[in-house]
Amino acid sequence: MKNKTLYQIECRGLALSYEGKNVLSNVSFSVSAGDYLCIVGENGSGKSTLIKALISLKKPSGGEILFGDGLSGKSIGYLPQQTAFKRDFPAKVREIVLSGCLGRSKAHLFYLAQDKKRAAYAMERMGIAELAEASFANLSGGQKQKVILARALCAAEKILLLDEPVTGLDPTSTKELYSLISSLNKNDGMTVIMVSHDIAQSLTYANKILHLDRSVKFFGTKEEYLASNELGALLGGDGIE
Repeated sequence: MKNKTLYQIECRGLALSYEGKNVLSNVSFSVSAGDYLCIVGENGSGKSTLIKALISLKKPSGGEILFGDGLSGKSIGYLPQQTAFKRDFPAKVREIVLSGCLGRSKAHLFYLAQDKKRAAYAMERMGIAELAEASFANLSGGQKQKVILARALCAAEKILLLDEPVTGLDPTSTKELYSLISSLNKNDGMTVIMVSHDIAQSLTYANKILHLDRSVKFFGTKEEYLASNELGALLGGDGIE
């Protein structure tokens, strides 16, 4: 009989490899409803590989990933790094946002009325309703990221997984996007899992921190992380001012 999880996501002794080489080992952590978990670590620490496993794009080489609350890896709304999404994609904003509903309408050849309603809500929620008929390729970097976030929101059941969502954005767009993500977490009850190199902002918004370095260096609350030695190690011995 398969073990049940009390969490939305629970990783137990997870191991992941790439081309026969071990990337992550003995990774255990959990995500509860309403959490805002930030995944931090240096380049090559295994963050991107873990993300692929959480959205069912990579199979574990050991351990297990358990989903609770009626979820699966395919019901997580995913916002990839900017480099993973074609920035000059020749489509209207409405079409891109609506494509986030594809997983929900897999038994249908066309979008349902409820899909279109969901897309309209996501655009309104992200403050881009007036851009619905605009060409995605002509938008600013901040606007494009809002479109992709709205697309992820259409796909999300209860969890958003965001991979470096503010990379390349100007300070104003960065602040606005962080505010939108925080609002989705606090006001809409959306669980957020975010990979970030921006440690200061991670510690501003997150309630839990997962620090990776090919295994778990730290997993716990933000307050516990601030009191740990791992934060100083990640910052090269410097603290948060």
